[in-house]
Formats: sequence, C-alpha cells, structure tokens
Amino acid sequence: MTGPIRLDEAVAASAQIVGGKAFVLAELAASGFKVPPFVVIPPETFRDGRLDPDSRAALAEAVAALSGSAFAVRSSGRAEDGAADSHAGQFLTLLKVAADGVPEAAERVFASGLADSVTAYRSARGLSETDMPSVIVQVMIAARAAGVAFAGDPVSGRRDQVLVSATAGLGEALVSGEVSGETWRFSRPEFETLEMPAGDCALGEEDARRVAKLCMDVTAARGAPQDIEWAFDEKAVEPHLLQARPITTQLLPEGATETRLLVFDNSNIVESYPGLVSPLTFSFAVTAYARVYRTFLDMIGIPEPVVRAHGPELANMLARIDGRMYYNLGNWYRLLSLLPFFSSNRQHMETMMGVSEPLPDEVMEGIAPSRGFTSAARMVAGLALAALRLKKTRAGFMKRIGETVPPRDTWSGLNRRPLSELAGEFRRVELALLDDWDAPIVNDFMCMMAFGGSRALLEKWAGDAGLALHNDVMIGQGDIVSAEPARLIRQMGEVVRATPGAAETLAEGDRDGIFALPELGPLLRDYLDRFGDRRIGELKLEEPTLDEEPGALFRAVLASASHTAEKHERTAPDAELKRLFRSRPLRRFLAGRVLSYAKARVRDRENLRFERTRIFGYARRVFRAMGSSLAATGHLETADDVFFLTLEELLAIAEGAAPGDNIAGLVALRRGEQDAARRLPDPPERILVRGSVIDRARRLATTQEADPGETETERRGTACGGGVVTGIARVIHDPAEQQVQAGEILVARHTDPGWISHFANAAAVIGERGSVLSHSAIVSRELGIPCVVAVRDACNWIETGDRVEVDGSNGWVKKLP
Repeated sequence: MTGPIRLDEAVAASAQIVGGKAFVLAELAASGFKVPPFVVIPPETFRDGRLDPDSRAALAEAVAALSGSAFAVRSSGRAEDGAADSHAGQFLTLLKVAADGVPEAAERVFASGLADSVTAYRSARGLSETDMPSVIVQVMIAARAAGVAFAGDPVSGRRDQVLVSATAGLGEALVSGEVSGETWRFSRPEFETLEMPAGDCALGEEDARRVAKLCMDVTAARGAPQDIEWAFDEKAVEPHLLQARPITTQLLPEGATETRLLVFDNSNIVESYPGLVSPLTFSFAVTAYARVYRTFLDMIGIPEPVVRAHGPELANMLARIDGRMYYNLGNWYRLLSLLPFFSSNRQHMETMMGVSEPLPDEVMEGIAPSRGFTSAARMVAGLALAALRLKKTRAGFMKRIGETVPPRDTWSGLNRRPLSELAGEFRRVELALLDDWDAPIVNDFMCMMAFGGSRALLEKWAGDAGLALHNDVMIGQGDIVSAEPARLIRQMGEVVRATPGAAETLAEGDRDGIFALPELGPLLRDYLDRFGDRRIGELKLEEPTLDEEPGALFRAVLASASHTAEKHERTAPDAELKRLFRSRPLRRFLAGRVLSYAKARVRDRENLRFERTRIFGYARRVFRAMGSSLAATGHLETADDVFFLTLEELLAIAEGAAPGDNIAGLVALRRGEQDAARRLPDPPERILVRGSVIDRARRLATTQEADPGETETERRGTACGGGVVTGIARVIHDPAEQQVQAGEILVARHTDPGWISHFANAAAVIGERGSVLSHSAIVSRELGIPCVVAVRDACNWIETGDRVEVDGSNGWVKKLP
C-alpha cells in the first residue's frame, strides 16, 4: 500500500504497513481514546528517500483534511514501541511543522531510519535487518502542559503506583531529557496522591490524576503496563493521548492490593519525643502506653473480653516513622470509642492532642461507639467513682513514686550492679508504676472532658470573650511545676548580675569554677537536683540529662543576667467572670465551678507529667548501667549503644532469652538505619499510608491548608493568651546549641519542658506545632508572655532577625517592616 493512510484506515492496514506506533494509536482511537488526527506515509511511498510529485500532492490533500495549523512529524517503525524493543528516541521527530513544510519534514524523518544511532541500537538489541519507518503526520496540540506517564515505576519495578512527569508547554524537552520536569506519583487502584511537586506546578493535582487514570485506561485496553505521552491544550479538560507503548523494563510481580488506610499524627507527641527517637525509647514508650491504657480500661469497668479483643490497638498506639514518633490515630479513636459519650470526647481528645483535622471518613466508618445501656452505665459509674477518688488516688501514686524511685544521689551505684540485677530493678519499677499508673491516666481523661466541656460551655454562653477567659484560667495558674525552672533561672540571673566576675565565669563554661561560686553554685546544685532530668527531649532515653551536661543551663542563666524581667500584669479571671455574667448569677456560679474543676485537672496534668519525667530519668540510668555492663563484657562498644536495642531485646539479653548473641551486629544495623533517617527531611505532621509505614512509596501526600484570612505578612494559629508583643525573632532549630537572647521572640517547630531555659529569656513564643494545652502554651502563660502555636510553616516563614508582632490573645502573628 502506498500513499497517505488516514487514522481510520490504519487499523485495517496492519502494523506491518503503518508501523507499531501508528497502529497502536489507531486502535486506541477506535476504542474511544482522545488521539489527535493523523495520516501515515508507508515506507513504500518513498523512492530513494524522496516523495515523488504524485505522492506530495496526495499528502498535501490528506494534510489539508486534518484541519490543523501545525503538525508533528514522527516515525512509526514496524518494531517501534514494541514490548521488547521500544526504539525510544532513535528516530527523528519534528514539531510545529507548517502544512507546506510537511513533505520535506517527512523525508527527513524517513531518512533518520539510516542514522548511525539507529543502526547501533538495532545491533545492540540483536536486530540486524534495516527497518525503514513509516511516517506519522499528526495535528499538533498547542499544549499548556505535556509529558509522559508510566503504569508502574520503571526504576523500582513496582506495579502499585502510577508516575506522571509533566512540564509546561510541549513535552519534547521532557522526553528528550533536556528538562527534568515535575513528578507526580499516585497509588493504584485508588489514585491517591503519594508524591507531588513543591511550588508552582505545570499541572494541578486533578489534572495530574486524570493523566494517571488515562495511563491505566490505556494499560487496561492494551493488556500490559504502558508508557504514554500526553498533552493538555488550553481548553481541554481531559488530556490528549499522543503515544502509547509497553514498559520495556522488568516490573515486579503483581501483589495483593492493600486497601487499609492508616493515619499517623505527631501533633503534640513531638513535644515529648522531638526529632529522631532511639529503638529503646520507642519500645519503652510503646510498652508504657499499652500497659497504662489497659489499666485504665480495667479501672472504669470495660469487660476483660473487650479489652483483650482490643489488644492489637493497645499494642500499636504509637509508630516510629523515619526514626520519628507518631500517634497511630485510628487506634486511639478505636479505644476511645469504647468509652461513653464518644462523639463529644472525640472532639475533646482532638483539642488536647492538637490534632489539626479529624480522621478521614473512610477510617471513621469502621469505628463504631460502644452500645448498650448497661455497659454504658457501668462505665459512667466507673468514671464517676474514679473522679471522686482522684485526690486519694493521686496521693497514693505520689507515695508509690517516693517508695519506688530511689533518691537521686544513690543512682550512681547502679553501675556497680550486675546485668541480671539491673533487669530485675527495671521489672520492679515496671510492676510498681506502669501497671498501676492510675492517677495520671484518670486525671488525663477527666482533664480531657473537663477542659473540652468547659471550653464549649464558655463559648456557648459568652462567645469569643468566653474563650479568652477560658485561656486565661486554664493556662494562667501559679502552681504549675513546669514554670518553676524559668523563675529559678531568672533568680540566678539576678545573682549573676549582683556578683562581680560571675558572668565571665559562666561565659568561660568552666563547670568546676561555676559551681565554686559561693552564691550561684548552691542555687545551681539545687536546680539540678530538682530538675536535672528536665532537658531537651526529656522522655528520650538516649539524650544526656541536664546534670550530665549543664551547659544549656549555664547559657540560660547568663542570658537572663543580661536583662531585668518585665512584670506582666494579668487581668483577674474572677473579675472577668463577674463582668461576663453580671446579670446571670446562676451561669456565673456554674461557669466558675466548671472552670475551677477543669483548672485543677490541667494543673495536675502538668505536675504529674513532671513526675513521669523523674521515672523516665531513673529508667534511663538503669538502662545505661545495663549498657555499661554489656560494654564491659565486649558485647557493646560503648554504654550508649544500648539505646539501639529495643526493650524486649535488652531484657531478653539480661534474662537469658535472647535468640542470638550478635548484639554488636544488631547495633551496627540500627545505627545505619538511624544515620539514613537523619539524612531524610522531617516527615510531615500527618502521614496517611495504605499498608505498612515502612513503605514510603505508599504514603499519601498531605498538605496543611492556610487560614482564609492569611496573607504573606500575617498568619493565624492557636491563641494561648498573654497579650501583644513586638520584637525581633530568633528561630531555634537546635535548642542545645542555640540560645534565645533577652527580649527576643522564640520561634520553634515545637518545644518540650527542656526548653525552659529559652522561655526564661523570651518576650513571646511562636510554635509550628502544639495545642492550647501544650507545654509551650502553659508555661508561656505562667510566665506572662504571649504565645501562639500551630502557626503554619512558622520556621520557614519567619527568619531570625525579622521584626514580628505576636498577638497571644487572638492568635495572629504579623511580620513587620
């Protein structure tokens, strides 16, 4: 057959005549795909590589019938775009060819079949015979965006995802490798976004998803994973299909599709476990959470068979993702659904945990609240009884801590005890406290209900003014232990100002010389005796304690000595309560009682967390002593290597149940994993994944939406009280090495109680993470300084040296000229 062949004739003509590319496109067009019109010039039409006058006339007539203003002239070899040999990029392609230039362009494309590169390719692939291509003349798409897509990952070989590469305008530069373009990655079969480009994009997310779906539709039509080229014109909603060929790289076998959606969130757990977390810390936390919450469920009357049935949820309340700690939110909600008043408690839990958005409907559909009047009544009664006994329970818990955790000055003796005794010591603490963690867990639950209920009540009765009052009462208390370190640092700063030479001694960092100062030394020792475990990442067992490395304390005292702390006047909450409910005495009485109870629960929550820090501090000393024992026998290189083991592994080693003896090899493996995790960017606040969290390729891409009122110079977060302050910002990424100077505004991704040395000098606090009950909020209000948390991308939006205004009452942060 000679002469141009129309698209609708190409199917009947066969691939041997029109070539592989044209034949596939013709079949797909016949199946309803959006393929731009084209004609095909078979190789037999060319005479010595040229088109004779009759052929040129016939081609001109065929091109005119296509009704295009410009054309793409491409090859279509018989073996091109085959399952084995794609010939990708071997033949010449000419774009934006005018109608009168098509004959010459066709001759050039045909002649490219004799190029040295084509001969070398065919020889390398074992295709010795020369195969001159047909030539496609196709209407050119004036593309706003174009690119390629793969129904599988040609690099990893995975079949459970679709890759889309895109660039603005024509896709030829992308296909040829001149530009890298942007990459989108979607899951199969859900087409959920796994990866998206940052910044300005050639495609919107929905357009990219349409391309991914087109690629899978073509794959279904062809019966094998396809590599397609596509383009959007200025008006098209759906992409045009420009080319399709099988993926020629070997893909992995098709696996069973994982449909379960897991949701992980680190909204406020990052306060206690910032950054990378060791295997020992993670496994200890997992054990503690499981045992503590099982105790709570037993305490309030959840039947034992129900508790056993939820064993997997109790054992998996936490996750370690890229070395960082996360809540497994679905399991938290499933456990909460066992309790009465699930709907309201769910909202209160989200407020306390600082969760910025609820669980997806897909996950919530599988979580049903407990039903049955009898069981609900039993649980309500159990909760009420636990609440009534809380004061006595708290006293008993504090007594058990005093009896279980020995005085700090005896801890050094742990290093002289053998490994088996140290394991027994941990078991003693575990049995006495973790299995009887009654006061903190009951208080936490009552705090959740009281805080959420009182906040909702004040908002209902007094609107925004009620919420402001609620913040003042809940956060502005004078008997929270977390604020005591800041007051002591300011006191020591005053001593340094009044003592000649003290500032110079502190600046030199000579520990012995500093502790030898007659007035400052005793104050420092007293501070470390009381708060030596309150450090950056205080629940991370691998982190050195403040009494081991007091340099951060010295720097904070020195910074405090450089200025006099301002006195912040606080509006009396009682007066505001009377003003709001001047004509409603019953409401004033009820609001006062509810606020008083909630305030007590918030206070006890923070103070009991300090006791938790003491327990973790002692556990750390026990574990490190076990590491010293293993290092002494050559099983570990250093004592700190113990933190690369899990709790189960460490106890098994000490108690004779270890499955192997290559402890050093296990540590080396874990250290390598941690080094790799350290090189990764911080994962997002929320991670959605289908399947296992170790499968990074199945993590769904998430974004934090901006507040509608935000601008380039103003952003809104969660107001935590304290008024309005203007000052110079200091962004702290490493609190152990950086220090807020007097009067600066502290900006951080998150904080924990160990940041108190920075709070003591800060004029205000801005946090990317946190909630109204996070540590930063509570301590800031205690110190009378404004605080706004949950400010989107604060550490990138604000730079050190920026002049900013912090409105702690309304939650606005402004960048000023």
